[in-house]
Amino acid sequence: MPPTEVTPLGRATISARELMQRFPPRWKHRNKLAVYERCSPASALHRGEVTVSRWAERPLPLDLRWSDARTVIELRPDFYDYAPVPSSRPAVEWHLNFAHTVLFVAYGGPLFAQDEMQVAEHPALGAVREWLLAESIPGLRGVTREDGRATPVLLRGVERRCAVATDADLDAGRPYGLYSNAFGRASVETVLRATRVIDPPTVSNVLAMEAPPGGVGAYTDAQVRSIVATAYTGFDAATRESRLDGRDTDVVVHTGHWGTGAYGGDRALMAILQVASAKAAGVERLVFHAADARGVEPCERALRWLEVKSRSAPTLGAVIEAAVAEGFLWGVSDGN
Repeated sequence: MPPTEVTPLGRATISARELMQRFPPRWKHRNKLAVYERCSPASALHRGEVTVSRWAERPLPLDLRWSDARTVIELRPDFYDYAPVPSSRPAVEWHLNFAHTVLFVAYGGPLFAQDEMQVAEHPALGAVREWLLAESIPGLRGVTREDGRATPVLLRGVERRCAVATDADLDAGRPYGLYSNAFGRASVETVLRATRVIDPPTVSNVLAMEAPPGGVGAYTDAQVRSIVATAYTGFDAATRESRLDGRDTDVVVHTGHWGTGAYGGDRALMAILQVASAKAAGVERLVFHAADARGVEPCERALRWLEVKSRSAPTLGAVIEAAVAEGFLWGVSDGN
């Protein structure tokens, strides 16, 4: 059954060629520019269309039984590789962008955390930011939160033109890897050795939403509800964009430890709330990229916790109350 009618705050489509010609990304650091020139030279052809939509925070369906959803949860000890999940049915896949309030705000500088890495590999995302800054489009603004409420931004049909290796590799000249601040300190030659051009480019769909930026002590009821409202709104928007015009398709969302690095969130709690939100939104598969075996462990704890609570707290409202009562604690920023 198609979802009930909910429309975005704004939606606009532009050809990839026009986007890159009229609103090219503005790179402020030599390494970002080098990656761009390697994967998007002047002769590059940019194909297809990019559709951007922005969605208002949805009221939480507190009585909805998240525990009845048949969402498949897949844990992986890796990072995004953007390869499609094998499926016997048509599927639309989305990759979470761990966004700032200001969409892609640091994309052109030296930082290379999850957000900035995604833009470097999908340079049209930087062009979208320039487009939204240059033109007034009804309902579309380059922010993922407004007036204290979530406004996730969805970007569909974005070319992935390269892959940048960030792992530590002494022989390749990156003994500490290239993630976060290490990218900006590396030489251009080291960065280019780590860059693999994807030809022809693949195409990705991106869901940009911001986690709460830090707290102290135990999570409050308001904080947990805000996290769920953000995740539920983003996942629900992804299902609606995937099924426009009544298309019968599965929805796959790729995510990870959203809001637990620079923002200091608790890994187990953030996994719990993402899983419950995905189930409530009707996502068919949630692929959780946990980086490594160490990152998988809090996800496994989250799934065990949810399995227990599926009996005593089967509705979205009840699981929020249970999570607050559990007393999960904020961590500290990792500086990335």
